[in-house]
Amino acid sequence: MSPHSVFIIDDDPAMRDALVLMLRGAGYRARSFVSADDFLDNLPEDRSACVITDVRMPGLQGSELVGRLKSLRGETWPVIVITGHGEVTLAVQLMKAGVVDFVEKPFDPQRMLDAVSSCLASLTSLEAERIAREDAKARLDTLTPRERQVFDALIDGCSNKEIAQRLEISPRTVEIFRAKVMTKMQAANLSTLVRIGMRAGDA
Repeated sequence: MSPHSVFIIDDDPAMRDALVLMLRGAGYRARSFVSADDFLDNLPEDRSACVITDVRMPGLQGSELVGRLKSLRGETWPVIVITGHGEVTLAVQLMKAGVVDFVEKPFDPQRMLDAVSSCLASLTSLEAERIAREDAKARLDTLTPRERQVFDALIDGCSNKEIAQRLEISPRTVEIFRAKVMTKMQAANLSTLVRIGMRAGDA
């Protein structure tokens, strides 16, 4: 079972039921809503999810929903739109507005499964990056004030000699602090240290 949910928004009950059945059969957690308004009124609390929405619906349109979701959840709730004949131009505009894919009706079930699989793969990647970012920040918090000064200088590209001059300490002392920084940050080399700094938002 996928750790991410898939939400289907469509006013056509047959389409909703078919998509839920297909996605659950493929091992996804799937739940449907009768309209964009219904979805927003009962907005799930999932940290991340894939949303499949029709474009034309009573009430709030799919295009408006895309904008709302982007402001509410950003990249953590990517959207796939289902489009009818003659709506491809609109679908392309929606992709420029942040939709990750569009699937034309009538569609091959495999086409939809591929779109969902790609959508959820991007979420797995985002989740891994979030965890790495939090881990990097946690490691950074273990540094003493002096170690943090050395860390900042290292990711600025300073040599040991330049760090010694900047902090008014001996090069040997810099080497000691540098070794401590590398150990605490679990960095095997300088390039790894820089990547950790970038993840933590400090490079």
